[in-house]
Amino acid sequence: MRIAVIDREAETTLDTTRDRFGQTVHHHAAAAARARRNAAAVAAYAAHLAPHATHLLDAARSNLDELPPARHTTAWRTLLNALAASHAEITRVLSRPAAPGSAAEREQHQLLWPHLAAWADHSTIATDLADQHHQPEPELDAEEARQWTQRAQAAQRRGELDLFESWYISDGRRITLAYLVEDGTSTVIALTGDPDAPGWQVIGHYAHEYSAGQALPRPVPPGILRPDISHFNRPQPAPEVPLQELLQDLAEARAAGDVSETLLTATQHGHDAGPMVRLQELLHRASHFAGALETVQGRQIAARLDSIGRQLDFLTREVQDAAEDLGATVAVLPPHRIPTPPRIRPRPALDTTPPPPPPRATTPAHHP
Repeated sequence: MRIAVIDREAETTLDTTRDRFGQTVHHHAAAAARARRNAAAVAAYAAHLAPHATHLLDAARSNLDELPPARHTTAWRTLLNALAASHAEITRVLSRPAAPGSAAEREQHQLLWPHLAAWADHSTIATDLADQHHQPEPELDAEEARQWTQRAQAAQRRGELDLFESWYISDGRRITLAYLVEDGTSTVIALTGDPDAPGWQVIGHYAHEYSAGQALPRPVPPGILRPDISHFNRPQPAPEVPLQELLQDLAEARAAGDVSETLLTATQHGHDAGPMVRLQELLHRASHFAGALETVQGRQIAARLDSIGRQLDFLTREVQDAAEDLGATVAVLPPHRIPTPPRIRPRPALDTTPPPPPPRATTPAHHP
């Protein structure tokens, strides 16, 4: 959390070093901001995490060894090993610090930033694994589970099964909490499996959400869409013309070529892609995420988003064609479309005396 705060402050400063399209233009100020970020992150790690990192990793490994084998346990072990290697490198550098304020110290901190970022990105997995010592309550026996599952399925058909929270547990099962509504009464139940596919089963019922959380197995860290993405090592932003600026360009346009150029900017591909193309990428990633949920609804939503993306691609090509046709008209707006003159209230000259205020009306006194 400390490194997240440090990084957010640095990003706020880095925003001031970029132009309106997101390109860095004040390089010295940007380098200084990153140097301050790196130094603050090193100090925070040394003070708050370095003394406890080894114990944290040992506890996480110990609990991981006791977990049932699943698709994710091998990847978690690899990640813990990577965090251990990063901790060893950070500790090695901290044991031989360069002179304070020197170029060598700034270089040390710069080399340590990827290791610090790795801990900021993935330490929650280590802490969650180290906390996997909670003993859940036993699940329902087979007959009770069958009865509650039938009641929940009937409520689902009536539209009275309201899902409100979901997580995965260490053995790879998905748990979902829901309100089971019967005759105006609501009961919190827990079920395993995909609620939108056959085969899900109720494993517990509880008086309220808190008791459910205490009785059920603890959640493990959720997955990520792109394993190569880091929140703390984001790439340099690509240049981007804001949509608001394009709208303003259209409002100020006088020639067909001006509008044509604006539309082509909105639909261009490549590194400096326009808003319509970026929206396609947004839909593509959202579709990828929905499909990666590996649920019935997720796959259905992924197909919808993919279809919308194809429609947007068709519209983008149509806008490009219209922009090129508009540019070929070689036309300007007719002169009768004149601007509205500004409404400026006249002010008295500086060397004139303002007129005296009107006399105040007086009410004659009434005497008894």
